[in-house]
Amino acid sequence: MDEVLPAPRLFFFGLQHMLIMYAGCVAVPLVLGTVLKLETHTIALIVNADLLVAGIATVIQSVGLTRFFGIRMPVVAGASFTFLTPMMLVGSEYGMPTMYGSMIAAGVFGILIARPFSKVLRFFPTLVTGCVITIIGLSLVKVSADLITGSDPQAPDYASVRYILLAFAVVVIIVLANRLFTGFLRNISVLFGLAIGTVIAAIMGITDFSSVAGAKWFGFSTPLHFGAPEFRLVPILAMCVAMVVVFCEMTACVLAIGDAVGKRVTDKDMARGLATDGLSAVLAGFMNSVPDSTFGQNVGLISLTKVSSRYVITVTGVLLMIMGAIPKLGEVVASLPGPVIGGAGLVMFAMTGAVGIQMLQRVDFTGNQNLLIVAVSLGLGMLPVAVPGIYQNFNQDTQFILGSAVTVTVLAAFLLNLLFNHLLVRAGTPVPQAPEAPGAAEAPGTAATAADGTA
Repeated sequence: MDEVLPAPRLFFFGLQHMLIMYAGCVAVPLVLGTVLKLETHTIALIVNADLLVAGIATVIQSVGLTRFFGIRMPVVAGASFTFLTPMMLVGSEYGMPTMYGSMIAAGVFGILIARPFSKVLRFFPTLVTGCVITIIGLSLVKVSADLITGSDPQAPDYASVRYILLAFAVVVIIVLANRLFTGFLRNISVLFGLAIGTVIAAIMGITDFSSVAGAKWFGFSTPLHFGAPEFRLVPILAMCVAMVVVFCEMTACVLAIGDAVGKRVTDKDMARGLATDGLSAVLAGFMNSVPDSTFGQNVGLISLTKVSSRYVITVTGVLLMIMGAIPKLGEVVASLPGPVIGGAGLVMFAMTGAVGIQMLQRVDFTGNQNLLIVAVSLGLGMLPVAVPGIYQNFNQDTQFILGSAVTVTVLAAFLLNLLFNHLLVRAGTPVPQAPEAPGAAEAPGTAATAADGTA
């Protein structure tokens, strides 16, 4: 893991990691800007800022920064889909200054709780994180649908047949790329979908890249572009809940990386990695970006290539920062047609939900109330997705909390798991342990299954 490879290999392995996570990284600011109806050049600004902050976070994770930040492992950081729903809600209800203010506050919260959280992971087992990851994917499918059809039902081209067919074409391209290609080419299937889908859209005459010509080749976004951050309690709480969920996700990913590279991850290692996620949220708040966390697809690449040098990831971080300093590139990404983004997003968001279902398969549902916990948590979470105006008669702050599928699900799953598997544990039930790493190996005859499904 500490090996410094020859420069050419460092560069190409680092480039491969960047290409694999690039589409997912830019998708979050792209969807956020489209939903909030920001101008194209503003979306481009967020895309570039996101790449810059992701690069900084990746370098810190791989190299380290003092004894408080950086897990010093091959960890690639990128825009987190977990923050997407609360960001959209805060941005639309309270405005961009409040969105970034709550992001900064949540980042500080993350830095402060990183060390304690690394010691209380047993309260966030696979049962809880599986529910949350599932609802993140399911709730974001509606976002993809809005991108495909358009967000204004009164518009003459709303739900146009050609828009829907274009989105379906992007889905088909991604599926075919996964079926026909292997290895690296398969891992960038989303990029294939975006690129070919954009070409088809251009042939159909529904693209507009006129803003690209006026963009600069080099430059950085001005800090606090949207004005001084504003701090409101309820949006801050929503962002803090998302930060806790991100911590759960990162824990699982880091344990999987440790398993792949043969490293035992200690509490101190985990605390430094989690604190870096908090730091990235603070940086994102000041730099007009979005918070970052560990990218799961890069975990798979490490297992596939067996290249575990953390300095390869350092090169990935540097490349991301270089990409973030090219405004013209951000303008190209921001100009992609909505149906193309929606088609690619549909696959990525639904895949997130599928990963959550896969996690729940590791939970023990025999002789306990875990199935009830999953049912109630997902049911409450899907209410505002199925009927967006269900809480319209509540006050604004209550609407904001109950209207977030992710917030409701994480609170319900956490509290119900605490009630049934910790406070009301029957005699003889094993004490729940920390969340199991995906794909972690078990020695035959040594694994004990706890009431909440952890091993």
